[in-house]
Amino acid sequence: MARSETILRLRRNVKARVLQGHPWVYQSELEFLPDESFFGQALPLEDSRRRFLGTGIYNGQSQISWRRLSRDRCAFDQGFIDKAIAAAIARRQPEPCQRLVWSEADHLPGLVVDRFEDVLVVQALTLAMDRALPIILSVLQKHLSPAEIVLRNDAPSRAHEGLESHAGTASGKPFAPREFTIDGIRYELDLVGGQKTGFFLDQRAQHRRVAALAQGRKVLDGCCHLGGFALQSAQAGAATVTAVDISADAIAAAKATAQRNGLKVEFVEANLFDWLRAHETERYGLIVIDPPSFARNKRALGGALRGYKELNLRALRMLEPGGILATYSCSGAVDEAAFQEVVADAASDARRECVIREQTGQPPDHPVLLGMPESRYLKGLILEVL
Repeated sequence: MARSETILRLRRNVKARVLQGHPWVYQSELEFLPDESFFGQALPLEDSRRRFLGTGIYNGQSQISWRRLSRDRCAFDQGFIDKAIAAAIARRQPEPCQRLVWSEADHLPGLVVDRFEDVLVVQALTLAMDRALPIILSVLQKHLSPAEIVLRNDAPSRAHEGLESHAGTASGKPFAPREFTIDGIRYELDLVGGQKTGFFLDQRAQHRRVAALAQGRKVLDGCCHLGGFALQSAQAGAATVTAVDISADAIAAAKATAQRNGLKVEFVEANLFDWLRAHETERYGLIVIDPPSFARNKRALGGALRGYKELNLRALRMLEPGGILATYSCSGAVDEAAFQEVVADAASDARRECVIREQTGQPPDHPVLLGMPESRYLKGLILEVL
């Protein structure tokens, strides 16, 4: 293939978001697609007038065919990876459990690294990052010297990159569930087989914030997963705590954590929609609504908004005067304005007057990349019923 063909170029008159700073280019926005020998490589991108736009990783079999690494010309090699990972670590305040590398926001699109004390959990979600894993692992060993690195390359999104699904360890040794202390709660986490990378680190700050409002209140934690909100609330002195989740495995793990920490929580295995309907006459002083993603793409947006409205409508009806609703969305396709609007509609239908005590988002270790709305996936509201 001639040299000119290894430079990606935008189609003429295409309104690509990359021209406004977005780090992605879709297949349909490119003038041509280099063959599979270039899949997983770093290629420069030009606009239709041949002005340089940046260097990014290319995969012609993915709808998102180009993801920016840098606005400069660069090679995707050990030097680049070392520098990017070192910078990601340096910009975070060290904590025992935290996200260390967050994809595009750290100039490593498709790479996620979480730290759980002396163990790292790595996800390679793009072809280029998957192929670079030997370098990535050596760099992580150099900078952090972890006792083990768990590879969670089992995310469904890998299929879009033509990648297989697997999970295990860098050493090849088995890694059994292990106890980790997160914000004073001792959890037994399955880093190899649990959801995502083993724990939803992005909600740690909210677990603590909501717990600070829980003292003396009757608390409901909806879609509790491993019980972060419920357990922190119980530890903070809530009068009673009920936690609901549809997953039997999550409920079993959360019960074990409560017992391990000497905390009293009633855990219920149920669909939250059904449970709220069945208990609509009960009243609570604090309700948390933190469901899994309802919309992974724009096609699912309508159904997602209906789901959020129903959950929040029912929760608002169950709050006592002066009660608190902490409600969240991790759906990337639902932006902050749409989420606030649907919660406002729910409050109107519930005939509850509410004030916004706080608007919440992602913690600093999950940075939002300016110009990339998709990187701001987590949003929330803490409301008080007047």
